[in-house]
Amino acid sequence: MFISEISVAIKEKALELGFADCGFSKADALPEDALRLKEWLDKGHHARMAYMTNHFEKRTDPTQLVEGARSVISLLYNYYSDKRQTDPEAPVISKYAYGKDYHFVLKDKMHQLFDFIRALRPEAEGRVFVDSAPVLDRAWARKAGLGWIGKNSCLISRKTGSFVFIGEIILDLELEYEQVPESDFCGSCNRCIEACPTGAILDNRTLDSERCISYQTIENKGEISPELEGLLSGRIFGCDICQDVCPWNRKAVLHAEAQFEPRSELLDLTADQWLQLDKAKYKELFTASPVQRAGFKKLRNNLASLQK
Repeated sequence: MFISEISVAIKEKALELGFADCGFSKADALPEDALRLKEWLDKGHHARMAYMTNHFEKRTDPTQLVEGARSVISLLYNYYSDKRQTDPEAPVISKYAYGKDYHFVLKDKMHQLFDFIRALRPEAEGRVFVDSAPVLDRAWARKAGLGWIGKNSCLISRKTGSFVFIGEIILDLELEYEQVPESDFCGSCNRCIEACPTGAILDNRTLDSERCISYQTIENKGEISPELEGLLSGRIFGCDICQDVCPWNRKAVLHAEAQFEPRSELLDLTADQWLQLDKAKYKELFTASPVQRAGFKKLRNNLASLQK
């Protein structure tokens, strides 16, 4: 098969597997993104996520991460849901944590896609990545023409908005790199910046992680910064505020992934039931859930922070 035929076949198979979009980039260094990342790290905006300083060369050059890499396949998977927690006073978790951990769901589908590629080209070698290695997901998705980096630092797609997971297959096959980076359609809109209760969104499309509610309620394994405890807006795991106000999400399409559907019991938890959450109930509700990244102790601490 010709390169163009293989490329078309891969995209068609990706959509068949449920991905919202698929694009290809030549695997080479990302000098502009490397400079931005270095500046962000030098300013300490990664907070206590020390791992962000590791493997800088691999993070900014996929040929250092995957031997013989020639192409990066970027994939978007929609997780948007219009379902809401029943009790308006209940502590809030992010939409992406409603159902099964996306790492499991996406990796399974991406391995199916990789198997399809190897059926076309048995000699193909590569690796699958879902937010689990030093890969600049948004930069590659932008380079593949799948969207632009919004002012809130999220990738925004004109097709699906920003409620998407991003994954990559980095492989040693040459593909057809037709896409050009998407134009920036944020314009003069600053709704995400104005809506962020902690002022975490910086003016260069990056975040001050220390002030980000998602960081404070998930990645920060210590106590939530006292100055931010009164600004959590009821969030105990992640935060969707900057995405909820984004005009590009007004027409977001509901996801069609059964594994992302929330249990009614989870959505129906009252504020009092959340506060009484014990380890047994936690395990029952959040087995194979993204919430396990925080852990029971951290979730309990987050709940306690809302009471201060």
